Amino acid sequence: MSERASRHISVLGREAVAYLEPRAGGIYVDATFGAGGYSRMILDVTDTRVIGIDRDRNAITGGFDLVDGAGGRLTLVEDRFSELAEVCAAQGVDAVDGVVMDVGVSSMQLDQAERGFSFRLSGPLDMRMAQSGPTAADVVATATEKQLADIIYIFGEERHSRGVARAIVAARKEAPITTTEALANIVAKVVRAKPNEIHPATRTFQALRIFVNEELDELHQALAAAERVLKPGGRLAVVSFHSLEDRIVKNFLSERGKVSAGSRHLPEVAQSAPSFQILTKRPVVPSDAEIAANPRARSAKLRAAERTAAPAHADDDLPSWPRLSDLKRGG
Repeated sequence: MSERASRHISVLGREAVAYLEPRAGGIYVDATFGAGGYSRMILDVTDTRVIGIDRDRNAITGGFDLVDGAGGRLTLVEDRFSELAEVCAAQGVDAVDGVVMDVGVSSMQLDQAERGFSFRLSGPLDMRMAQSGPTAADVVATATEKQLADIIYIFGEERHSRGVARAIVAARKEAPITTTEALANIVAKVVRAKPNEIHPATRTFQALRIFVNEELDELHQALAAAERVLKPGGRLAVVSFHSLEDRIVKNFLSERGKVSAGSRHLPEVAQSAPSFQILTKRPVVPSDAEIAANPRARSAKLRAAERTAAPAHADDDLPSWPRLSDLKRGG
């Protein structure tokens, strides 16, 4: 692992691991391994075992040194975190004591120009976490104007989405849009920069990244998978970085932690018993010191819950938002 990665401390990492309460003999899933920040802190507790998952092969290979130093207590698996239940089963593990997730793009990915995640670094318009499948450039080249507007509005919460989509379609008629710099310049002509506000391309880049990697579907499925594999008393800790992710986590835990008061005026309706006890009535946010040391931490929120003995709830239907499969079908 590089020196930079070895020094990496996950945003709200200490707080997230504190909520996990790792103990000797426990088995934990670091569902978004990244640079190994959570795994390293969990492994600091004697006799813990960690299953680390990441869809980014660079993160997996970058963690080999940590595997070597963990004495057989760390297993890394290249896969999507939505598959965490299947990953655990493949390792002979039916139930775990804790699951931690850090949702979204990592600092390492943002800082690699060749990965195409950042509008601040000129590189190919890629954005794929797994480095397979359609790129952001493919989406920009093939999506209709309406599809682009929907993607940018829903996943980027960009109020100028129609104008941005119109500008992209006009620009691609002149030349393919294949670099981060080219796309950022197109967006900046529609979304004007204002003092002390985010870069004009921020929301459009966020939207394309989420869409390309199907991140919100992944999060929905990963939360349900964690519910299935956690033991009674097992802990779930999730760190998110923008409102779309946090809303999914909040709603999931609220629904799973709900206790029906019932009504003496209405017939009794069968309702699933709460599968989680919520530990964070309000999300934990970074300290001023952490934000000063790492400005990317400023929007982070941590939510945590403890698994009850109740059966897992039925999986929720996924929302009807844009998906890669829509483009493959031609909209």
